Amino acid sequence: MPSTERLILRPWHADDAPSLFEQASDERVGPIAGWPVHTSVAHSRTIIGTVFGHPEVYAIALKADDIAIGMVGLLIGKDSNFDITEDEAEVAYWIGVPFWGQGLIPEAIKELMRHAFENLGISALWCGYFADNEKSFRAQEKCGFRHHHTEENKFNKFLNDYRTEHISCITKEEWLTLELGTS
Repeated sequence: MPSTERLILRPWHADDAPSLFEQASDERVGPIAGWPVHTSVAHSRTIIGTVFGHPEVYAIALKADDIAIGMVGLLIGKDSNFDITEDEAEVAYWIGVPFWGQGLIPEAIKELMRHAFENLGISALWCGYFADNEKSFRAQEKCGFRHHHTEENKFNKFLNDYRTEHISCITKEEWLTLELGTS
């Protein structure tokens, strides 16, 4: 189970539904990330069993209490929202509003990057953020992702709308250079 100084990254469990609902029912979280607000604990439980039931999708929990406060995951190859190869992955993430601005998402993403490159043999990681989601941009930037391209009028099936999405990338070689430079 991946962990960091402050966080545990672990599989989701059905009993995480109340804490997931508490964070994902806030209108400031889902829509800016491209998914609808959770409407009930039962809705959150369904998301845990479907969307969050994939391998390499983790609950972010504080070590202090092990309560789920967000999500970080890898969508590998064809499971990604991007047209990528089977040895590449998309990084998906979000965290509840009470935990914004504490550096927890970059901390979780960096551990997920290490896991992807060292344990899973991933050659490149991709990330997207919708226009106006500056917090997401800053998190990616702190982790070494660089802007690759922008897609205008991209259809978002979860909210049935069209958005501008900025796509960032980091290769294993770029990550290794960053890791060796900061060691």
